[in-house]
Amino acid sequence: MFDREIVETVRIAANPAEVWYHLANFRSYSEWNPSIRRINGELRVGARLTVRMQMGSLPAVVFRPRVLVAEPEHELRWIGGTGAPLFEGEHAFIIETLGIDSVRFTQYERFGGLATPGALLLAEDDVRDAFRRMNESLRQRAEASHASHQVAAAQRREKMH
Repeated sequence: MFDREIVETVRIAANPAEVWYHLANFRSYSEWNPSIRRINGELRVGARLTVRMQMGSLPAVVFRPRVLVAEPEHELRWIGGTGAPLFEGEHAFIIETLGIDSVRFTQYERFGGLATPGALLLAEDDVRDAFRRMNESLRQRAEASHASHQVAAAQRREKMH
């Protein structure tokens, strides 16, 4: 069913809960996410989302994927497109624990359908760059908030002693 895949990964110095918080907080996307500018809808399996995506020099796209997986601190995955057989994409965000306060964040899209070769010929570099930019922005945001939470916790401990 799926012909091609684009995968981008980044290591984030934060715990899975912190990364998930930013990934699942759709209302804040316009503040930090350079690729997915807005998501409206419920974060639950079977729900339809409305996603506004901007990838590089390509025109903004609005689409309505269906949520396949919404597992807090682990995975968010949806599927959408024009419908088989023309074009369909399965998009996932995966959070893997590497150790204490360290995760691997992977974003991938599996593309399928008759229009896939032509669409990716025109847009693959923009899609890959959009994934990298979003991953890096998420890394910066999660690490900054994680660090501020650690400082606040240390200050509370000092006050107790």
